Amino acid sequence: MNASDRIAIRDSTKNQMSESAEKPRIAIGADHAGYHAKEVIKRYLFEQGYPVEDLGTWSDESVDYPDYAKQVAARVARGEEQLGVLVCGTGIGMAIAANKVEGIRAAVAHDPVTARAAREHNDANVLTLGGRVVNDAQAVEIVRQFLDAKFAGGRHQRRIVKITELDEERVRE
Repeated sequence: MNASDRIAIRDSTKNQMSESAEKPRIAIGADHAGYHAKEVIKRYLFEQGYPVEDLGTWSDESVDYPDYAKQVAARVARGEEQLGVLVCGTGIGMAIAANKVEGIRAAVAHDPVTARAAREHNDANVLTLGGRVVNDAQAVEIVRQFLDAKFAGGRHQRRIVKITELDEERVRE
């Protein structure tokens, strides 16, 4: 299956989802530095009616962020959840780790504008943010903007196809 075929299948699933009133399933995870923000975000998501799968961590004791990035990214890549949210100290480590999973487009956002653009322009399926960078209210607004945005398609579609082809080239090597 080539990049265009995979994107078409994913877009078909998205269209079916948007036609129903269901909210996307969200996988969420954090390391110790993102634990507090993850809990705030999770509470917001539950209040808004999103189905959430919390993959940890469950305390502020030191853990390794790649473990949580891998779990969330794998669930999104397999289609078990439609979107993921990851929180570490800056969001950078989580994004790097999550982007190692084929089919994941994780984007770091520390403000609502980049969160929205990540979905609209880059069709990001995982949002990462920094628990040491944003406060609780900012974290919630960033997540809200990410979830409210939809992929714009158009000229952005050909770029997503090229990104997906890069994934496929890496797998073949």
